[in-house]
Amino acid sequence: MTFTNQIVLVTGASRGIGRAVARQFAEHGAHVAVHYNNNQKAADETLIGLPGSGHMIVQADLADADAVERMVRTVIEVMGGLHVLVNNAGIYEEHKIAEVDYAFWQTSWLKTLQINLLGAANAAYCAAQHMIAHGGGRIINVSSRGAFRGEPDAPGYGASKAALNAMGQSLAKALAPHGIYITTVAPGWVETDMAADYLAGPDGDSIRAQSPLNRVATPDEVAYAVLFLASAGAEFLTGGILDVNGASYLRS
Repeated sequence: MTFTNQIVLVTGASRGIGRAVARQFAEHGAHVAVHYNNNQKAADETLIGLPGSGHMIVQADLADADAVERMVRTVIEVMGGLHVLVNNAGIYEEHKIAEVDYAFWQTSWLKTLQINLLGAANAAYCAAQHMIAHGGGRIINVSSRGAFRGEPDAPGYGASKAALNAMGQSLAKALAPHGIYITTVAPGWVETDMAADYLAGPDGDSIRAQSPLNRVATPDEVAYAVLFLASAGAEFLTGGILDVNGASYLRS
């Protein structure tokens, strides 16, 4: 788990899982590019909290393919390369089929797929072009338990994460000959800003009880799994999906 002088781009790194991933990579010697979309203050806080030096912030709307290309190109040009891409950024928006109108339904699906799936696919493409030409690399996608368990209140989210899983497996096959290894982590509930209202609300206890550990994951626990998958020695896990859900949902 040593990443001395490796260059790592973490999308959605202004808070939550992304911030924990950025911090842990920096603690293990990496130079980290902290991506954000619209919360520069939070991204600045992430950057300030990173140990070591040689880090940077990069902004991009992941729904914009040109912005994604500029983001990756900027990291490569400013930092001198790219060894690891962590596709962490994502959105969750409820669009209950029995309650929303058709226009909201379409808008929510489109926005979710653009960011959660197409943004990650475009970032992977741009990163892979550099990695192919420079001896390989790692791409780790952050998916969700919802890809398997289902998301009845946000079906677009569940579908986007299931597609992210499939994309990662396809790219693992396509890019292995180039020394690029693709893996995925699939968390359940995590103590993040996105989940805070749910965990503090009337369903909080039942959410925690989904796991026999009677709690949800911390961002650092998910980040640890990301670092493991990016580490030297984990190459033969390429194409794999690692569940980080505290046995709240088991599959075989």
